[in-house]
Amino acid sequence: MEEPMAFSSLRGSDRCPADDSLKKYEQSVKLSGIKRDIEELCEAVPQLVNVFKIKDKIGEGTFSSVYLATAQLQEGHEEKIALKHLIPTSHPMRIAAELQCLTVAGGQDNVMGLKYCFRKNDHVVIAMPYLEHESFLDILNSLSFQEVREYMYNLFVALKRIHQFGIVHRDVKPSNFLYNRRLKKYALVDFGLAQGTRDTKIELLKFVQSEAQQEDCSRNKYHGVVGHKGLLSRPAPKTVDQQCTPKTSVKRSYTQVHIKQGKDGKLIKQSKTVDIISRKLATKKTAISTKAMNSVMRETARSCPAVLTCDCYGSDRVCSVCLSRRQQVAPRAGTPGFRAPEVLTKCPDQTTAIDMWSAGVIFLSLLSGRYPFYKASDDLTALAQIMTIRGSRETIQAAKAFGKSILCSKEVPAQDLRALCERLRGLDSTTPKSASGPPGNASYDPAASKNTDHKASRVQAAQAQHSEDSLYKRDSDGYWSRPRDCTSNSEGWDSVPDEAYDLLDKLLDLNPASRITAEAALLHAFFKDMCS
Repeated sequence: MEEPMAFSSLRGSDRCPADDSLKKYEQSVKLSGIKRDIEELCEAVPQLVNVFKIKDKIGEGTFSSVYLATAQLQEGHEEKIALKHLIPTSHPMRIAAELQCLTVAGGQDNVMGLKYCFRKNDHVVIAMPYLEHESFLDILNSLSFQEVREYMYNLFVALKRIHQFGIVHRDVKPSNFLYNRRLKKYALVDFGLAQGTRDTKIELLKFVQSEAQQEDCSRNKYHGVVGHKGLLSRPAPKTVDQQCTPKTSVKRSYTQVHIKQGKDGKLIKQSKTVDIISRKLATKKTAISTKAMNSVMRETARSCPAVLTCDCYGSDRVCSVCLSRRQQVAPRAGTPGFRAPEVLTKCPDQTTAIDMWSAGVIFLSLLSGRYPFYKASDDLTALAQIMTIRGSRETIQAAKAFGKSILCSKEVPAQDLRALCERLRGLDSTTPKSASGPPGNASYDPAASKNTDHKASRVQAAQAQHSEDSLYKRDSDGYWSRPRDCTSNSEGWDSVPDEAYDLLDKLLDLNPASRITAEAALLHAFFKDMCS
């Protein structure tokens, strides 16, 4: 197909000068911004200037920024260092826990280690060895099958290492597992969201967990409920977790001692008359409110059956049964698209299995040639997308194993992983183009997680429709097909063994209790001829 003259002329030396000027301007703005950030970092932590030459800003996230620097060694040569500047609002305990993870578990088995740490006031900079690495998206479809095997093997080596110390990374994804293709070097980085297991060997992670529980207590004290009259703020029912604050720390206004200055300049106590009156008024109000509340509860009890059941599902109101339920609180830190089902359903007991699920999503991207594979705007949509691959019936059954009940308005069958990956990678030549969309592109209503003891939050419906740029692309005719040059390196892809999809199936096990561990994954038949 010939290019239009208007576009074919914009090549090489014939490019529009305005485009070049715009690119130069954007580049200068970017460089000036990086230069300003480097200057601000040196001002915040001045001791860095005595040790490093900061060259560039190479990364920026929600909780930190990463800079490339060089350190002058005694031998005369320079060493490249990655400087991670944590945002000043980071909790000191979490910073200390991240440093302990790097110190205790890092430095070997593909886990990033720690070289130095600098602190000035509330600014903390972590210095780590710099590993030059490729972008996962840039190399995804040029990797040979053997390189994929090596990549996954080394990822499991790193996960086995941290899991032995009782560290749950919580944010396993390609950008946190650095890969130098030429040197065949790997590094698991960023323990900023890490948590400890029940028997963790990282002492500070135990304190991080207790801090998180206290935050959950404060969040749970008051929560909003959306009803037909708008947002209603009400105190949540007291739970065992909320009893972490002693009663003596609660001070009522009518028991406070008031101090004022007398005419002679001496400090005297305010008359107890006000205190006594306020107590009487408070007692009277409490008695009235209690009587009214008891009356309402008696009326409600008469109208409610012995077994309370929700009757507001699918409506624009919230019933009293749902209002009385305790707000569900569970860790959900991580990157969308890599969260395990037990995270999406707010399961409170989360283990190292969530890291293995994330590794399975990475493996799914490697086998299918699609990244990101899952792309959802919220947890409910993410759960629905998982159902399109693993099946709705299987998801519901697995959820029951960890105390959750999921409702789905339409049954979606599980897909064959080999057929799916080969179709997405363009290896299945027998499958004709289809104008109907990606497989499993059905809309349905999975209800949100509910505890089996009926203590959970209500949710509305969500659609399980993958974004067009995650699984499929539309071609010029409007058909769903794979991107061009999806398998630019076909070495080994024509004979992917069954063991690869067996391992993928075990990694994407919907039940965390039976999901394969990192140690077991290294012994899987998929890696039978690789060094242990």
